[in-house]
Amino acid sequence: MEQTTLERPTQPARQARRVLHVGCGAAAHGKLPGAFAGAGWDEVRLDIDPDVVPDIIASITDMTEVASGSMQALYSSHNLEHLAAHEVPVALAEFRRALAPDGIALITLPDLQSVAELVAAGKLTDPAYVSPLGPITPLDILYGFGPALAQGNDFMGHRTGFSDRSLLIALMAAGFADAVVQRSASSFSLWAIAYCSAPDAERLYDDQIALFPHPVPRTGIL
Repeated sequence: MEQTTLERPTQPARQARRVLHVGCGAAAHGKLPGAFAGAGWDEVRLDIDPDVVPDIIASITDMTEVASGSMQALYSSHNLEHLAAHEVPVALAEFRRALAPDGIALITLPDLQSVAELVAAGKLTDPAYVSPLGPITPLDILYGFGPALAQGNDFMGHRTGFSDRSLLIALMAAGFADAVVQRSASSFSLWAIAYCSAPDAERLYDDQIALFPHPVPRTGIL
């Protein structure tokens, strides 16, 4: 009698998670944080400028082209400070709406508390740090990169700003279940992870290790 070999059923390939890169600008390697740039993530690029050829052309205050709950993560780098203060809650609500129930938003923008300390020290126009575009002064961080504004790039202007505390308050007011904010003194920036559902301590720690620019202590994590 001929023996038959039982074949194991083929396991379906795990579908890649999607990260919405808002205000993505021109496509370039290294724009996404490493945790989102690796295998297992598909980048969906969103920008208001059609010239950068995004997947979705939209403003961050009106992302109706993005289905509610369709993204597992969202990345926003230096976008919110270009909005008027009253537009920020609208944008954050759109971020929250686009995310899946267990999704996260990673947001980075200027830290005005660090900038204010330089201004108070009389260093308004002294270089705070050097970027690929050249020296950045506290005046640039407050109001937008001066050389770009001088060339007529009005979209580079800054219209609002945050401290770590005010950013945390804004995220919670937008409906996120929890959030954590880190100050990055070397780049005068804030980094925030906002959660659609409250994370446990282990996830909170792991996400900070994976997504924040500076190490975090393991205090309270078993």
